[in-house]
Amino acid sequence: MTAAPLFLDNNAVRRLLSLDALLPAIEQALIELSAGRVTQPLRTVFELAEPGSLLFVKPALVGDALATKLITQVPGNPARGLPTMIATLLLLDPATGVPLAVMDATWLTELRTAAVSAVATRALRDRSPKRLAILGSGALARSHALALAAVVPLRDVRVWSPTQANAERCAADIGGHAAPSAEAAVREADIVVTVTNASTPVLLGRWLKPGALVHAVGAPRPGWRELDDEAMANFVIADNRHAAENESGDVILSGAKVACEIG
Repeated sequence: MTAAPLFLDNNAVRRLLSLDALLPAIEQALIELSAGRVTQPLRTVFELAEPGSLLFVKPALVGDALATKLITQVPGNPARGLPTMIATLLLLDPATGVPLAVMDATWLTELRTAAVSAVATRALRDRSPKRLAILGSGALARSHALALAAVVPLRDVRVWSPTQANAERCAADIGGHAAPSAEAAVREADIVVTVTNASTPVLLGRWLKPGALVHAVGAPRPGWRELDDEAMANFVIADNRHAAENESGDVILSGAKVACEIG
């Protein structure tokens, strides 16, 4: 008989997971990935019954850690009082396959995703105060504001959403202000984060100031994109080149070349 796996609910994960501990762990994971010491096949994605709803299955093995994360993305969930994105992580013993832990990975995913952007920002930008634009107003918008503020001083944060009320709520939560349009948010921004459910571009390259850093986080399907061709004609860096070239609609549809990986 095997022991029952440890179960961690969202409250436990929030209590145990700190950004200070996560940032160096993410940095090391990116280094391990680029060095070829991580086994991470392309994720499996399929559509659920409700239109626009998706299930992502994401396994990985690094060192003595074997895990699979299941993520559902259901656009209709907010009307039900539920998050759009819900994640569950299963941690296994790589030698025996025995489940070691099952955890609510919703907050972990929100913070981990933002931590990747933060690690990239720290590597690519100096510590002078930065203007931040966020296109999107959901959980990832909030986690990005938190993570980026940990690595660079933010002197101006603008939030845009197709729904103005959502932008205003998000802006109030993160100490920014709502922009009336995506262009108004992006103009003069040093760092731009796109975390939308858009399938067609919401960020146009002509809006970007020279040298702006863009974190394109949304558009999780090969046929979806958040950035237009002009934006993608710039220097493109990925956390995982193989995944970006096969899963990112921004890369695939624009024909952009991934120059290098963060790690």
